Amino acid sequence: MYPAYMRCPYCAADEDRVVDSRLAEDGGAIRRRRECAACGQRFTTFERVEEFAPAVLKRSGDREPFDRAKILAGVRAACKNRPVDEGALQRVVSDVEDAMRLLGRDVSSEEVGMATLEALRHVDEVAYVRFASVYKGFENSEDFAREIGMLVKSTAPKSRG
Repeated sequence: MYPAYMRCPYCAADEDRVVDSRLAEDGGAIRRRRECAACGQRFTTFERVEEFAPAVLKRSGDREPFDRAKILAGVRAACKNRPVDEGALQRVVSDVEDAMRLLGRDVSSEEVGMATLEALRHVDEVAYVRFASVYKGFENSEDFAREIGMLVKSTAPKSRG
C-alpha cells in the first residue's frame, strides 16, 4: 500500500494532511485540498480512476500513448486571448478523452483532432477556426473562408436582441 501523502510543490516534503475533499469533473475525479506538514502551504490534487487509455496511431505510423497534456496545450493555444475559462478547456480535453476511450480501441491522430475540433466548436468559434487552421494546415485565406462557411452552416443563427 502506498502512503497517503503527496510531495509538496513548495518544499518537496512528503507529509501533508487533507483539508477538504469533494467530487470534481462530474464525479470523474476527487479534488483534495492539502496542507503541507512542513511549510504549511496549501495545494490541490486531483485523484482519478486509471482507466484504459487508447494508443494514438500517428500519420507517420508511430504509436504513442494518449496524452491529455498535448490536447490541452493545443486547445490553450487556440483559446489564447479568448474569453474561455480553464474549466471549459479541461472539459474539452475530458470530452475528447472520453470519446476516444469509448471507442474501445487504439485511435488515429485524425480521430483525436476531429474530436477536439468538434468539442471546440461548442466552446468558442474563433478558437475552433484557430485550431482548424493549424490542424488542417491552412495555406491561404480561401481555406479560412471555406472553414468559416462550413461553421456558419452548421451553427444555429444567433438571435438579435
